[in-house]
Amino acid sequence: MKKKVIPVLAAIVLIIIVLLFILLGKFIEKYTPSKERMELSEYYGLASEEEVAIIINNEVLDVKGRLIGGNVYLSFQTVHDLLNSRFYLDSNENKLLYTTATDLVTAEAESSSYSVTKETRSLDHPILKLDATEAYVAIDFVKLYSDLSYEVYEDPGRVVITTIWGEYSAASVKKKTELRLLGGIKSEILTDLEKGTTLAVLLPDETWTKVATADGIIGYVKSKALGAATVETHTSDFVPENFTHIHRDFPISLAWHQVTNTTANGNISSVLQNTKGVNVISPTWFYLTDNNGGIGSLASTDYVNYCHQNGIEVWALVSNFGARDQGLENPDLTQVLTYTSRRENLINNLISAAIQYNLDGINVDFESVDPVVGDAYIQFIRELSLKCANNGVVLSVDNYSPTDYTAFYNRSEQAAFADYIILMAYDEHYSGSEEAGSVASIGFVSEGVTNTLREVPAGQLILGMPFYTRVWSETPSTESENADTITYELGCYSAGMKEVQNLISVNGAVPVWNEETGQYYVEYVNDGATYRIWIEDSTSLEEKLKVLQSSQLAGGAFWKLGLEDSSVWDTIIKYIN
Repeated sequence: MKKKVIPVLAAIVLIIIVLLFILLGKFIEKYTPSKERMELSEYYGLASEEEVAIIINNEVLDVKGRLIGGNVYLSFQTVHDLLNSRFYLDSNENKLLYTTATDLVTAEAESSSYSVTKETRSLDHPILKLDATEAYVAIDFVKLYSDLSYEVYEDPGRVVITTIWGEYSAASVKKKTELRLLGGIKSEILTDLEKGTTLAVLLPDETWTKVATADGIIGYVKSKALGAATVETHTSDFVPENFTHIHRDFPISLAWHQVTNTTANGNISSVLQNTKGVNVISPTWFYLTDNNGGIGSLASTDYVNYCHQNGIEVWALVSNFGARDQGLENPDLTQVLTYTSRRENLINNLISAAIQYNLDGINVDFESVDPVVGDAYIQFIRELSLKCANNGVVLSVDNYSPTDYTAFYNRSEQAAFADYIILMAYDEHYSGSEEAGSVASIGFVSEGVTNTLREVPAGQLILGMPFYTRVWSETPSTESENADTITYELGCYSAGMKEVQNLISVNGAVPVWNEETGQYYVEYVNDGATYRIWIEDSTSLEEKLKVLQSSQLAGGAFWKLGLEDSSVWDTIIKYIN
């Protein structure tokens, strides 16, 4: 019997021993750090030796740079979007441009030379490289004009860029350890860390801390392997540019004067005789005529002389839609702005006209700009500002109230280069709006000023206000026994202040003050149609002028002369004088 029991016990013991070894193996496997290493080329996602990983402010980008002739190049989009949006690429004429406070910097594709206005400078390698799908910019050229530092590392190729300055948390390695891809001993090893290595601490934790090495490897290290946190500082040796502006030492009271033919220039004395306090007039004289930067002109030397004799400056307006008023087709603004040579032609034409007619300023009124050419539009403003400054010509730019879909107008960049920014705080409701409403309610105006001041200094901002309103009509188009099914045809037209007062009088209507819009409101029925008007007059204008005054803006602008009641000037001069 004992002989039979012994083999059974031996088998049981053997099974127990095997199970213990299995459990021990699993225990060892679970708690033994992995020795598996990840190749850095895989970590950075590099497909070839020509590709260069980009690390900006301790973040590895998905996009890659290129190593060409031993020099690091970044895609233009990377440069523009992440490093310095002031760089501009003309993909039609293959030029890279950068505008400083005083100079236009231009580099031709594949050339190591570049111009700074009229001076020629050079690097020892091409600045702009092109392939079939992308444009690349040498990083050392970007550094010349950008607040950044960078270091290039090999095996694999990578560039570590810093653009954020100031204090950051750091810690030193207490003993030799590994930097792993993720937190945990089973994660792949990215690199070995020697004792004393200083790391940037990105995300502290009790067990695994996210860190970055100086050479751009970002991963996790055991927290107990790190010494006490210290405060380190990134410093920059970049000297910011000093942008200066032509600034008048008086509040601006600008009136737009719509001129559609040269004969109208002869009426300037009668146009101005009923005004008070106007110190700048902006006649709508210039307009694009072709896709090469040509302009049409309605300018008059006599007009300018008369204004100057009466202490009034002339800031002539240039538009992208004035050709239509002359019975011509408006040119394609995209074609004008996206070619450097055409922008230059347009700018030279404007400056020549400013000199010829002794203008004090140029007022740019480019409307309905396609977002696709937003960067080209801003580059036009930059380039025009340099020529204006060199000739003592004030540059002002008209802008819509800020919205998400007009963000590409980049008012902050406009303000860096232009002298004055004019907020066209009107057309809240316009022909084509889905519902009737005010042209410029006080809420719309206040919000427009507040939002614009986030981008534009108050001392450069001029508030544009309307001398007109819109007369809205609601005409029944379908009738039914059920009144709820009646539909209306909505129409409107613009009317000046005197015309509106006449309509109110003729129709025996009684305006009622509307606190919400800061305007008198009136409605009446005529020939079956209901008419609704949010009235612009001295009272509504004063509400807007209070916003101008409380925000300490540079002045006001008014569209347009001839639509106002003369009494409004007594109100205006109380706030702008």
